[in-house]
Amino acid sequence: MMSALILNQPPGPFLMENGLPSSGLGADTRPTLRYFTWAFIVTALGLILGAFLGWQMTGTVGGMLTIFFICAVLAVLEISLSFDNAIVNANKLKEMTPEWQRRFLTWGILIAVFGMRIVFPLLIVVIAAKIGPWDAMVLAAARPEEYARIMHDAHLPIAAFGGTFLMMVGLSFFFDHEKDVHWVRWLEAKMQKYATIRGIEVAVVLSLILIFSRFLDPVESQIFFRAAIWGLLTFLLVEVLGGLLDSSQEALAAGAKGGLGAFLYLEVLDASFSFDGVIGAFALTQNLFIIAIGLGIGAMYVRSMTIMLVEKGTLAQYRYLEHGAFYAIIALSVIMFLQSFVHIPEVITGLGGAALIGVSLWSSIRWNRNTRAPGE
Repeated sequence: MMSALILNQPPGPFLMENGLPSSGLGADTRPTLRYFTWAFIVTALGLILGAFLGWQMTGTVGGMLTIFFICAVLAVLEISLSFDNAIVNANKLKEMTPEWQRRFLTWGILIAVFGMRIVFPLLIVVIAAKIGPWDAMVLAAARPEEYARIMHDAHLPIAAFGGTFLMMVGLSFFFDHEKDVHWVRWLEAKMQKYATIRGIEVAVVLSLILIFSRFLDPVESQIFFRAAIWGLLTFLLVEVLGGLLDSSQEALAAGAKGGLGAFLYLEVLDASFSFDGVIGAFALTQNLFIIAIGLGIGAMYVRSMTIMLVEKGTLAQYRYLEHGAFYAIIALSVIMFLQSFVHIPEVITGLGGAALIGVSLWSSIRWNRNTRAPGE
């Protein structure tokens, strides 16, 4: 099962020196801040570009500072919404070969920044407004209000698709009969017990889809249901495809073994996490280019955190940290469903996930102290 994660596995050979490929082995002892070197560089360049854009748009110092501030807030929003994503990425990266780890951290960042923060919003407008990509780009630059309206109208299917995919990711972690570490024991032990029932997580998600769809009017209910089913199918197809790719040594080159399927899984997971941030960003600004700058800065920090978590073996040191991340994923999926008929501020989404991860970290520290041998 793709979600079966090994807690006590030591970090394998990894990949980055100041954000660039390296070949170090084992746990890393470098200062934590060195993992964020490239993130700091991108932050400086992005904020300078944002300030320049603000000056070009308004011609005033006040306008320049406003755009500068919006870019900074969007970066913080992306980091707060995606910290759990970094933890999940780190778990999956441990199972990948060094070659595919490097590909995820190079190709993946290009897909995350340019694909999800620029191409994805344009693609939504292309499909929703039935216009060409160039026309969508012109619309974003010349008529940002109309562009934002189209994006807002597309929120329902996006929330249904992304929420369903993330819910499957979260439930698949807990409905695992091999899982032997429990944080909320009374709940997780029961979920592990029933994990042997084939397709139980699919049944749970389908039940929630039906329940939420009943709160919408007939037209919206149909849109929600169709998009949610596509989200479910996407998760299942990625699981099946990943399993086939990762197990077929004869059909694939050795470098793809244990990597290509996981790479596809992580890219779809990244996309699902990005839905909420991209849509929420339009509450702060309707300018696609400002959104791309702010969320792109945040994406660099998420990648840096992923590298740090793997190389330093943080997940092995704090046994409940990934539990908090997967609870945060489930909470985010439910929030995305709820946003189909009620607005929930992005600050609640971000702080809620951060709180769950913070509590799981605190529980891990307590467990480490309580189990430490006397005299240590």
